[in-house]
Amino acid sequence: MLKPYMHKNLIEAGCDEAGRGCLVGRVYAAAVVLPKGVRLPLLNDSKKLNEATRDKLRLQIEKKAVSWAVAWCDEKEIDKINILNASILAMQKAVKQLNISPEHLLIDGNRFKPFDSYKYTTVIQGDGIYKSIAAASILAKTHRDEYMKEMAISYPEYGFDQHKGYATKKHRDAIAKFGALDLHRKSFTLKSKQIKLL
Repeated sequence: MLKPYMHKNLIEAGCDEAGRGCLVGRVYAAAVVLPKGVRLPLLNDSKKLNEATRDKLRLQIEKKAVSWAVAWCDEKEIDKINILNASILAMQKAVKQLNISPEHLLIDGNRFKPFDSYKYTTVIQGDGIYKSIAAASILAKTHRDEYMKEMAISYPEYGFDQHKGYATKKHRDAIAKFGALDLHRKSFTLKSKQIKLL
């Protein structure tokens, strides 16, 4: 059972990212403020749900949330500041886009950076503990998957709609055969196949 909040009397926003371990494209992040007592029976860590359930939950979260926002950093930003910093920056961007100002942030993981005097708590595997972080994980994941499906139309030979940019055998084989795209993160190296994304 997911917890509804860490601090009952504060406006809390849950934050999470998606696509940090991918070889290609943007890293997405979401921030979500849920109303007290919200009912989302299927809600869970996005990694434990199938695509159809995530898509269904996305609609419910976007309808029921007090406020929600999705932001991203692209592959150029990732290569410039590294994936950890880009993930944190994307979460900060999402928080800034909320139409209310949260009094406390619940951050999935163990790394974050202070900004704009927001109080925050990092929570390892928080998407399996708190509703707001789980909701953020759903939005980040579904919005990123949508983006990768769009990229698959432009670059069908890479199979982005199937592996969503992760280092699957199909993806590695496509890079070996067709080369890396501008879309690929040049700071990443596929050591197992000795493929440099340069």
